[in-house]
Amino acid sequence: MQTATATVQNPVIWADVPDVDVIYSRQYFYMVSTSMHVMPGCPIMRSKDLNNWEIVNYVFDSLEDNDQHNLVDGKHIYGKGSWAACLREHEGIYYVCFSCNDTGQFYVYRTDDIENGEWQRSVIKHLYHDPSLLFDEGRVFVIYGNGNIHITELTSDLTAVKEGGINQLLLQGETEGIGLRIEGCHAYKINGFYYFFFIEWPRGGNHRRRQVCYRSESLLGPFEHKIVLDDNMGYRNHGVAQGGIVADEHENWFAVLFQDHDAVGRIPVVVPVTWQDGWPIHGINGQVPETFEVPLPFTPTKPIVCSDEFTYEDNKLALQWQWNHNPDNQLWSVTERAGHLRLKTGAVVKSVLHARNTLTQRTEGPACIGTTAIDVSKMKPGDHAGMIALQSGFGTVGVKVDALGNRSVVMTVNDGSGLEEIVEATSIGASDIYLKIEFDFENSVDLATFYYAEVDGEWKPIGRALNMKYTLDHFMGYRIGLFNYASEQSGGYVDVDYFHFYKRIGSEYQQIK
Repeated sequence: MQTATATVQNPVIWADVPDVDVIYSRQYFYMVSTSMHVMPGCPIMRSKDLNNWEIVNYVFDSLEDNDQHNLVDGKHIYGKGSWAACLREHEGIYYVCFSCNDTGQFYVYRTDDIENGEWQRSVIKHLYHDPSLLFDEGRVFVIYGNGNIHITELTSDLTAVKEGGINQLLLQGETEGIGLRIEGCHAYKINGFYYFFFIEWPRGGNHRRRQVCYRSESLLGPFEHKIVLDDNMGYRNHGVAQGGIVADEHENWFAVLFQDHDAVGRIPVVVPVTWQDGWPIHGINGQVPETFEVPLPFTPTKPIVCSDEFTYEDNKLALQWQWNHNPDNQLWSVTERAGHLRLKTGAVVKSVLHARNTLTQRTEGPACIGTTAIDVSKMKPGDHAGMIALQSGFGTVGVKVDALGNRSVVMTVNDGSGLEEIVEATSIGASDIYLKIEFDFENSVDLATFYYAEVDGEWKPIGRALNMKYTLDHFMGYRIGLFNYASEQSGGYVDVDYFHFYKRIGSEYQQIK
């Protein structure tokens, strides 16, 4: 008998967790999402109540070891990397698959322990756009595409395309009045029907992305389809869509989708699902409820974004952290100086966008603050270290050392070409500097403001407010990061004493630990 209840409050995570895919296994919901250019990649999150989520694992530490993934010679994978991962469990094995837009390959990872296991990978040299795995009576397929949806049969071990297997066009999405045709497939077989969920985006200023479902009693069709959700929760013109459905062991059904929320990114939303005439109807009276009760046990979790005192016994960071591109593991440490993150400079670069070992976390709405304290006494001429609001249109606050060894605190922005424009600079004498960035995402304000202090708590604004824009060249919500790079010579380093993260809850900010 179900007695436990919890409340889902949308969005369930007000942070960038895009292209979500969720399964239910052994009393937990597990979710994977797109990670693109941040490493480790493909975070695995879990929840018991669909509202409280925590990171428990990553599928890979790094995807490839090449110049693009290592930020060498101006190369990068911003907006590329792993896209739209699919998560499935079959016969006790967990699978994650996705395509990588810069390598043009399809990756399949597998493990028998989703929370603690090592993931083994195989690669198929083909690009399957927004793929979904479908296990069906001893056979396995990948369904993928945009507008024209294809199906390809794989070998039973998912390491290759099956010779002589199904490999064909599966269905074609609507074209009349549609701007973005169906994509983002999530495939299931339920009670004898095949269900394929997609997003589509009709043309016209008042239209928004919506969730559609195609179904058939036969794998290869014919198909009928229905719009199962068309709602934006009152936020601009951004429809809640793209994702799949999931049931617990009591056959309570839910959809886990996401909504574009401008600069903070694409945020997960949970929607109740009911069945009518064999169709999964999303929402309540066609709308996504801001809150609703679920027959699941309320289970608090570790935060998705959190503070860090950098007090580690081993040189391994908390799961909330991800590097911008592959790190150089020889140039960072949380054990060389107890209670500090040490960031050493390596290759000489021209901009923070090409600096390795920028350590990041997500930002969170409706508003949040990040603060840090950095020992800059070991910086060398040409070094630049500090804190960044990271997207293509970045903003930084930090310390820059000139050719004579003089230190200044600077606020910079992207000059339009990826290099840094110094908006304001002021000389400092202190060897310990305090930095702060405030983010406001409420009601599309999307502003970041920058501060520094030579005495803890005596904050001074610097530069100008940054109008944060979500742009497709990075395709990721704003992150907050710690960086240190050399523009003239390598060998300098900084020691970061702490990172403190505060989120606005109600009318007050609370530190998240």
